[in-house]
Amino acid sequence: MLFSIVTVTRNNKEGLLKTWHTLEPQACKSFEWIVIDGNSDDGTKDWLEQSAAQWISEPDNGIYDAMNKGIARAKGFFTLFLNAGDSFACEHTLEDIAAYIQELQETPDFIYGDALEERPGAKPAYKPARPYEKKAYGMFTHHQAMLYRTDLIDDLRYDQNYKIAADYKFTLQFLERAQTIVYCPFPLCLFESGGISQQQATQGRSEQCRIRDELGTVSRPHNHFIVLRQKTVWTIRKILPRFYWFIKQRNKPI
Repeated sequence: MLFSIVTVTRNNKEGLLKTWHTLEPQACKSFEWIVIDGNSDDGTKDWLEQSAAQWISEPDNGIYDAMNKGIARAKGFFTLFLNAGDSFACEHTLEDIAAYIQELQETPDFIYGDALEERPGAKPAYKPARPYEKKAYGMFTHHQAMLYRTDLIDDLRYDQNYKIAADYKFTLQFLERAQTIVYCPFPLCLFESGGISQQQATQGRSEQCRIRDELGTVSRPHNHFIVLRQKTVWTIRKILPRFYWFIKQRNKPI
């Protein structure tokens, strides 16, 4: 089995169905779907009983606790996190990734690609990934557009001391283990905007700063410069969204 797709959800049956509808038509069927439900009471469990997913439904300590439970159950060669409400970019995304892997001389440890991001009242925006070498500046693409080699994850887990940016720490730590890192020059996911990382962007920046300090990613002055830069970019996105997306899409593949 090539892919383990982990979906975390709680009282979001509509979003879960949206994610399922992007999995069902995938041309590549070499995947398992693992749903970690936080003891929902909105009919999610009833639907899961009739689905093809591997699933559990029980109380948890938040999204990263649930994602850790998903890691423990993953059997595919690569693990991908696609939470309720998120979608693949198209119906042949997994097939495209598998074909891209086959063209390589060696199997990668980490794969990342571009993303599409939903926008209210507008068509999805194309969001090119930054080179992973710029990881000090934050997540270089959406978490849903990253694939981790499952056996290399090993004992690595999301640090629940961080409520917003544990995925950033997890990725930085995983990249220290990865030998072969591959960029796919096409969108892998359709990201549902408005999630907790966007709602609590200030806390997210603060946590990323603490993570860089903890891991020694950059010097302290450089770290504070990064936070200032992130704050400036986020302000531009809120005040001048058209300009923000114009700049973001300048590096869109032709």
